[in-house]
Amino acid sequence: MSIELYPYQKDAINKMHNGCILNGAVGTGKSRTALAYVQKNEKGKDLYIITTAKKRDSKEWEEEAEPFSFSNLIIDSWNNIKKYQNIYGAMFIFDEQRVVGKGSWVKVFLKIAKKNHWILLSATPGDSYSDYIPVFIANGFFKNRTEFNTRHVIFKPYMNFPVIDRYVNEYELRSYQKQILVFMKSPRKIHKNYKKIMCLYDRVKYKQVYKDRWDIYDNCPIQETGKLCYLLRRIVCEDPDRINALKLLLYDHPKAIIFYNYTPELQILRSVAKEMNLDIGEWNGEVHSEVPISDRWVYLCQYTAASEGWNCITADTIIFYSLSYSYKAMTQAAGRIDRANSPFQELYYFYLQSSAPIDLAIAKALHEKKNFNERSFLGV
Repeated sequence: MSIELYPYQKDAINKMHNGCILNGAVGTGKSRTALAYVQKNEKGKDLYIITTAKKRDSKEWEEEAEPFSFSNLIIDSWNNIKKYQNIYGAMFIFDEQRVVGKGSWVKVFLKIAKKNHWILLSATPGDSYSDYIPVFIANGFFKNRTEFNTRHVIFKPYMNFPVIDRYVNEYELRSYQKQILVFMKSPRKIHKNYKKIMCLYDRVKYKQVYKDRWDIYDNCPIQETGKLCYLLRRIVCEDPDRINALKLLLYDHPKAIIFYNYTPELQILRSVAKEMNLDIGEWNGEVHSEVPISDRWVYLCQYTAASEGWNCITADTIIFYSLSYSYKAMTQAAGRIDRANSPFQELYYFYLQSSAPIDLAIAKALHEKKNFNERSFLGV
């Protein structure tokens, strides 16, 4: 079977090296590019691919690797990375960057990096220099996190926990970033249409839940921060105006992937699809059906279950019925239709949102490429 690569992928392979991060948007073909790099530069070594549990279970990597005929290929999830901390002299592909912070995965990654060749694949490698600390250490730029902080970080004074005020000697840090990042951008001329659809919400119910801390569904006090935010979001998402906005979108875009957060939203989405005689496919924690193949359908996807590890080239529309708390999940979800082999020249992304404080706060965090924090929002 022949292996076809786009010119931009070949260019990336020529720039890649041990210890680099292949940085490409979702859908640019990072997996195939990484495998081609290994075949060209690391042939004969055992190949280990550490990826998400979802990608491992879906056999996505096996499909990508089939044309390359690797003799010894092991694919596993980040949850099992400790199993490979004593491997020596092999090649590792770390998929979906998880080496941020200083947890157990980072410690094992550093052990593996000392004894093997490796590359990282990521669409979102890091938003700050601190996100790169493990990769900087693995490349030998710093001995440890303490050295990085001593040389480059000024912390805010009088804080109960370390908070970075600013970085110093940033020229050096930019130089390190430049050494490890290999950018891969598809030259496809595809136009992405982003539209925010503002919807009404029930201000009376919202105020009752927020001010009184009262569960209007189970008629009891609200004890937990997470439950309060969940109920506020439920009120917003159940509003008839948002449901009508969804129906209007589906009239114009009868093949659509719809992302949602909670089960009450799923029940609304199912009801709308049935009312409009649309075929239904689902991917959530309990159901994983295939994308429908009819002329009119919706594919209902829960963020946690379905924001990554699959793709669709038969639809040009994603509707975000509600926003995820996670910037990465939103980025990954948008990439489900943004693929290198998509036949569409136009892609459509619709974001349903209200002016409710919780919706505005989530949208603001995502716009700043941050995750939404419930406790910060509630001031607790």
